[in-house]
Formats: sequence, structure tokens, C-alpha cells
Amino acid sequence: MPSRNKRAWKTFIVSLTAVLSMSMIAACGKDDSKGNEVDDSKVIVKYKGGELTAKEFDLEQRMIQFMSPEYAQFLQMDEFKEYLAKQGVAYEYLYAKADDKAKEAAGKQADELLKSNKSAMGEENYKKALEAQKLTEEDVRNYMLRIMTVVEYEKSQVTEDDMKKDFEANKQDYTKVSVRHVLVGFQDPEGKERPEGEALKIAKEVQSKLNKGEDFAAIAKEYSEDPGSKDKGGLYENEPAGRWVPEFKEKALSLELNKISDPVETSYGYHIMKVEKREEVTYDKLTAEEKEGIQNKLASGKIDNFMQNELSGLIESMNLPKSENAGDKPAEEKPAEGGDATKPAEGSDAPAGGEKAPAAGTGDSGK
Repeated sequence: MPSRNKRAWKTFIVSLTAVLSMSMIAACGKDDSKGNEVDDSKVIVKYKGGELTAKEFDLEQRMIQFMSPEYAQFLQMDEFKEYLAKQGVAYEYLYAKADDKAKEAAGKQADELLKSNKSAMGEENYKKALEAQKLTEEDVRNYMLRIMTVVEYEKSQVTEDDMKKDFEANKQDYTKVSVRHVLVGFQDPEGKERPEGEALKIAKEVQSKLNKGEDFAAIAKEYSEDPGSKDKGGLYENEPAGRWVPEFKEKALSLELNKISDPVETSYGYHIMKVEKREEVTYDKLTAEEKEGIQNKLASGKIDNFMQNELSGLIESMNLPKSENAGDKPAEEKPAEGGDATKPAEGSDAPAGGEKAPAAGTGDSGK
């Protein structure tokens, strides 16, 4: 039986690599416009071509708390702080290699993202969030700019041949599938853990009703605990299979058309599925968004590869301050609500669109 979203904290840290690199949570927060200010704080990381100071690393941590407060708990873990410092160094080093074209494109994106984030938060809340972390808007823009510059530059290094090769290697992920499903979660609608075996029992009851010819849409509305599809009769239409968690994806690609499946177990619970249509896709039929998703994935992979295989050879010394609660583990990761319960967990690849899905939990479990 799956862990039901109870990831080990070390696994969660590893899974952050792609999320951080593609969602503005991982660069050293140097502000080039403040180049005349003297930073006399302790050097905590030395690497070939530069250094990371305690003041810069403090800004890095405050930026995370501003942009992604759900990760604040991990800042009490020495292993996470070491990872964060290394990733900050990686972005500093790679930023220095980026060309003007990447910086120009990143500047426009940073301005747009800053504007949209401010609008989403509301002017007053935005100001309060900045003040809470002792940040300025300029700090945030420079932070975004550095990361986006690196991503833009790495994207420019991805060729059309690279993208085609990746597509062929993951071709099934782009197969468009129309599938109906009913999700019976490990937790009931009130969020309470169901007794062992209860979810499977209900799922088999649903399967029996559907095998007797009862209307799938009506059954989905009555039984399904996937808010993203139950009101649509459990239907997800023409979705790329690569957006879904492995067990759901495998069944969506292999189940005989219009046949009611046995219960399919995922980290969300049990799914009763019926595939109505499947259509293989060729590279030339991909949408612009899907191609950009491949490009983003490959660019993120280049950054990750640099961190895994090259960065250690560049770092000359590291002396990070120890956390007071270094031995404590963070609270258990909570499932995202209202999302797509069959999408991959956060941090995993979503080749169809380059999106990172919410953590596996309750939500659009059919997608």
C-alpha cells in the first residue's frame, strides 16, 4: 500500500531540486544595484570565482520564507541549509556564464511575475509580507532575475534535436487520453483516515455498480472524492498521460477501451477507471506549451546535472552556521487540496506541459 503522502524528509529534500530551480526558490539573492554597499559578514562558502557570505545566505533564507513559507520549517535542518547554500552557489556561478540575451528575457519575465504576484496578493498584503521578512521589492526582483536568467540561458542551450529525442524516449507520456474515474480516498470527505480495507470495499462496490450498467457520470457524482472531476462525471478529456501518477498513467495507457477497471491503487486511494479514448501523438502535433514543457524540463535537468556532477569540484570550503534544532524533522507534508489527485507529486516531471503538480493528496484525482 502506498505511503499515503508520508514521504521521508530526506526524500522530500531531494524532490525539491526541480521545484526550486523552476519556481523561483533557489538562487543567491545578491543585489547588483547595491554594489557599493560593504558586506563585511563572514564568508561561509568559497568557490572558484566567488564566495557566499552570511549576509547573502540570510537574505536567501528570508526570500524563501517570503516566496514559499511552506518550506520555512526546513530551514531548521542543516542538511536542507547545506543544499540551499550549494544551490545558491550554483545559480551564482551559472548566472555569470549567461549571455545578455538571457538576461534581457529574464528581466521582462521578472517584471511580469512581480506584477502578477503583487496583484494576486493584493498591495497591502504584499507590503506586509515584504516587511515581515525585511525585504524590498528590489530584493525580490533581483532574486527572480538571477534564477530566471539561468533558466533562460539553459533553455537556449536545448536544441530541437534534444527535444525530439526526449519526446521519443517518453512518447507514451504525450498520448492523449479521455478517461473517467471514481476516486475513493484513504481519507473520508471530512479528512479522517478510513479504517484499513474500507476504501477498497467502497471501490469494489462502485465497480460492481458500474459493471451492472449504472451510469458512470451519476456514480462519479455520488461516490467520487475527486473535486476536480466528480461534477464532470469523473471525466478528464484529452489529457496527456504523463501528467498522471505512475499507477494511474499505466492503467490509462493499457486498459481496454470502455472496460471498467478493477480498483487501481495510488497514493490518493482507489480509482475505478474507464478509458473512453486514446490517441498517440507525434512530435509535430505537440502544442507550443507542450514543446516549451520539454524545453523547461531539459533546462532544469541541465541545472540539476551541474549541481550533482560539477558543483562539488568548484566549492573550496563551506562553513554554515548550525541550526539549534538540527536533529528535528519537519512536520509531515500535507496533501494539496483542490488539485489533480492523479498528477505526479510535486517535483516530479510533468512532460506534457512542464508544470509541477501539487503534492499527491486530495484533489483532481482523475487527471
